[in-house]
Amino acid sequence: MTFSVVARCAETGMFGVAISSSSPAVAARCAFARAGVGAVASQNITDPALGPATLDAMQAGEGAQAAIARVRDTAPFMDYRQLLAIDVQGGTAIHSGRHALGIWSDAAGRDAIAAGNLLASDRVPQAMVDAFETAPGHLGDRLMVALQAGLAAGGEAGPVHSAGMLVCDAASWPVVDLRCDWTTACPIETLAQAWQVYRPQMAAYVQRALDPRAAPSYGVPGNE
Repeated sequence: MTFSVVARCAETGMFGVAISSSSPAVAARCAFARAGVGAVASQNITDPALGPATLDAMQAGEGAQAAIARVRDTAPFMDYRQLLAIDVQGGTAIHSGRHALGIWSDAAGRDAIAAGNLLASDRVPQAMVDAFETAPGHLGDRLMVALQAGLAAGGEAGPVHSAGMLVCDAASWPVVDLRCDWTTACPIETLAQAWQVYRPQMAAYVQRALDPRAAPSYGVPGNE
């Protein structure tokens, strides 16, 4: 009931996740990233605790493969989980339990890994990785292209209702955390529209946090 891509920008060191599902608020429960450490998606009968646990293992010095193996060997009910990660070196890993729903598959590429369950086609993750690898621009642009490619390749077996994108950079907070938590229209299109609005303002919001004296105004009353 979910398809996602987890990725790194080799040039900037940013990490990010883009994800969509028929379930509500998928990004709130399934997308995790940490500056200087990596990114994780925890999906398929989701346990949100697996994301931070995998990031903690990578922050302690383990690569994605070792971190996923540690979580797989210690967390309960892993036969029901799908967990994918990318580390600071661009290494990728995935665990898909034997109770993953419906058609499920995964694909790894250069600085990206994608996976899904209850898919319309097992080709969806490869389409996402291929799109990410060939897309130009900011990591957020590339994640968005990958998510749209997954939808174009069939996406989930049924209609999707939520989507989200999470990106971390050097700051301790995400520089992008955009979500469409529920719609009967296309959440991926809604997310793409939100990204187009947010993208040109992203650096200014970081500047506001680091030094508000130098931050630009966007015409908000009281903030001229």
